[in-house]
Amino acid sequence: MADSTHLTEEDERQILASIEKWIEKKVAPVAMQLEHDNVWPADLVEDMAELGLFGALIEPEYGGLGLSATTYSRIVTLIAEEWMSLTGIFNSHLMMALVVQKFGTEKQKAYWLPKFATGEIRGALGLTEPDAGTDLQGIRTVARRVGDKYIVNGTKTWISNAIEGHCVALLVKTDPDAQPRYKGMSMLITPKIDPETRAPLKGVKNGRKLEKLGYKGIDSGEFIFEDYECDADLSLVGGKEGEGFFMATGGLEIGRINIAARSVGIARRALKESVKYAQLRKTMGKPICEHQAIQLKLGEMAAKTRAAELLVQDAAAAFDRGERVDMEAGMAKYFASETAVEVATEAMRIHGGYGYSKEYVIERLYRDAPLMCIGEGTNEMQRIIISKQLVKRNPA
Repeated sequence: MADSTHLTEEDERQILASIEKWIEKKVAPVAMQLEHDNVWPADLVEDMAELGLFGALIEPEYGGLGLSATTYSRIVTLIAEEWMSLTGIFNSHLMMALVVQKFGTEKQKAYWLPKFATGEIRGALGLTEPDAGTDLQGIRTVARRVGDKYIVNGTKTWISNAIEGHCVALLVKTDPDAQPRYKGMSMLITPKIDPETRAPLKGVKNGRKLEKLGYKGIDSGEFIFEDYECDADLSLVGGKEGEGFFMATGGLEIGRINIAARSVGIARRALKESVKYAQLRKTMGKPICEHQAIQLKLGEMAAKTRAAELLVQDAAAAFDRGERVDMEAGMAKYFASETAVEVATEAMRIHGGYGYSKEYVIERLYRDAPLMCIGEGTNEMQRIIISKQLVKRNPA
């Protein structure tokens, strides 16, 4: 973010130190059990609110920390090293918040952002539908203007924070017949509770909670809207219809940097565990780290993990300069997520049977890593984005 708070190296060091201390004292002792029990980490969410993570990228004038993407990505990587699920809880929320901060009216910013910054109203970005994922223009959720209200009908699925969250930045069709299709799309801020009284609102309910291979600490579920009413003035982001598609794709940039940073966290932890285990485990009378087969694995794991880390830093720095970063974020997300899968897989092989055991963190990293290749746009789509931007930026 070009206008984020300027932090000195000492400021950043203190922030990262406080996060590391919290991870060590609060997260590490409970992460394994909460993950295996598939329990939403209520106490840790409260801690994250107190640490300001729900306002990490929100400007200070609205009560946020106003961190740079660079500092934010480092925080994400630190937390993901211990328990990746936690990073999704505040990142999904911040993607919603940044839509308001970047595109909202002054009235909308003043109303929503302070509530988002404290975490009293938490939420997510509501894009995916049962028949529309990567192809956002294929959504069917419709919002019809009636006086000073919008009436919303439709279903969203695979929404992070759907069950435990309170609000969603909802991509809708306000003109289903528009051509091209993206011109008929708008973004609405749609709470499922009254922001003032916290009473449940009519017309919106949660569908099923979706069971997943990994990523257990965050709830993923469905939103069902049936004649849901919302105030047009507060809900229609930017106050103008037809601009939702670009708001959604713009919000995905920080999401992809986050996914890349999470991937680095997974890879770093898998590498650390592998280096430690390879020195302790002995075969044929010597530690397995002295066997060339293991050395080759560790060397490649280390190089790719560091390369992924540098790509994240590159994308975050470009974001902080206010530049267009779809290519940089795409590169970071693509390479880092593929690296996370590869390094987690090699870590399991190095650990042998122990890597397959729930007593070791490796099996969780192995389950969490594949999501990084899917979330915030598939890696197939990232490569297409990279290619198109590469050609566009380098005309013949």
